Amino acid sequence: MRPKRRGGWGLIWPALLLLLLIPNVLPRLLAPLSGGEIPNLGDTPLWRLALVHLGLVLGAEAVVLALGVPLAVLVTRPNRAALTGLTEALTGLGQTVPTLAILALAVPTLGLGVRPTLLGLVLYGLVPVVSNGIAGLLAVDPALRDVARGMGMTPRQQLYRVELPLSLPVLLAGIRTSTVYNVGTATIGAALGAGGLGLLIINGLSEQNTSLVVAGAVLSGLLALSLDALIGWFAPRE
Repeated sequence: MRPKRRGGWGLIWPALLLLLLIPNVLPRLLAPLSGGEIPNLGDTPLWRLALVHLGLVLGAEAVVLALGVPLAVLVTRPNRAALTGLTEALTGLGQTVPTLAILALAVPTLGLGVRPTLLGLVLYGLVPVVSNGIAGLLAVDPALRDVARGMGMTPRQQLYRVELPLSLPVLLAGIRTSTVYNVGTATIGAALGAGGLGLLIINGLSEQNTSLVVAGAVLSGLLALSLDALIGWFAPRE
């Protein structure tokens, strides 16, 4: 089958996000919420808050991939089926325990700032990557493995040349889900001093400033949509 053309509609979200990060654009749009006056969204430029937020999410996702993909590979090897359910149950604890509880428990050990926030993001984002990685690898047709083995491929070659390429679409779906989850979760890290777009929401709630809350929510939402669209852009098509 010929590959499908990739639509460009998804790229509207990154473009809109970049537009709103231009100084004074978003404050002017939020003026009706402040009785016609252009609201003050703080001394830190919005683009800098967005970069900090993006750094938290990408840093956490790098750790999630470094842990999640090898773990999914490990438990899907032959004669290790018993580990699959156990692994999914253990990683699932990251989403069953409330994020605020994880962060609160991490603070006494790691202190305030980036480190407890990254821990919470990693635990929360690990589940979709591990679950989808396991599902994608287990869905590979056993006949294809037999063909690869008959061609003289080693188990390592089978993994890298057959199993991982075939499971990549399912794995990427898990990465997209994990990334979108963590954009929202990272806003909570602002309460611990990690910064990011959540700082607008925290300050807005404490000051009862609707413009700040809306600005933080809109920019966080656009960042999540942008990352989802960009990851989807590189996903393989049938």
